[in-house]
Amino acid sequence: MPATVSSVLILLCLLQIKHMFADYFLQTPRMLSGRGEYLHLGRAQHAGVHAIGSAIAFAIVGASPAFIIVMALLEWAVHFNIDWGKARYSEMKGYGPTQAGYWRASGFDQALHHLTYLAMVWIWVEFAAR
Repeated sequence: MPATVSSVLILLCLLQIKHMFADYFLQTPRMLSGRGEYLHLGRAQHAGVHAIGSAIAFAIVGASPAFIIVMALLEWAVHFNIDWGKARYSEMKGYGPTQAGYWRASGFDQALHHLTYLAMVWIWVEFAAR
């Protein structure tokens, strides 16, 4: 698919929908527990759900398999580390859902994820869209 305004908006919408499902509907108890540990299997699985969802979004817009694999691996690493940073910060500060700091950390986390999607779409437009 060529990089038109419509295709960029479609890809952004697909990534946003994927994000909503991966972050709010598909998390398991394993993904939600022990988030402050760096090497955490649940966080790895959660980042994997995001990577798979993004791979599907890029496939829908016609990206090549090689591009999809590279973007999925990059997103997995970025998502894993953004989530770890939020969890570690919240744990160090002792923030819980009843405190404003928790929500500031959550908002910052979400903003970083959405900026990641903008970067992914930019990379697609610059290097992969036909």
